[in-house]
Amino acid sequence: MNIDWAALGSVFGVSLVATVALVGLFTLGIVGLAKQESASARGAAGSVALARAGAYTCFALCVAAVAYGIYLIVA
Repeated sequence: MNIDWAALGSVFGVSLVATVALVGLFTLGIVGLAKQESASARGAAGSVALARAGAYTCFALCVAAVAYGIYLIVA
């Protein structure tokens, strides 16, 4: 049994980067929703819309990344 260590290392590296990026995007979405609530408490309408749009964009990118991963597994 031969193990291709270079391929295993590259899979590990790509998985690590993808995981950190996905968790980072989701965290930015949560932070955006928190900023939206604090901005609405202050009464800043422009900041509320910007924070909500940013949060939804982050969540949409997370969904797209997960859907692409599922597509790669199924295909």
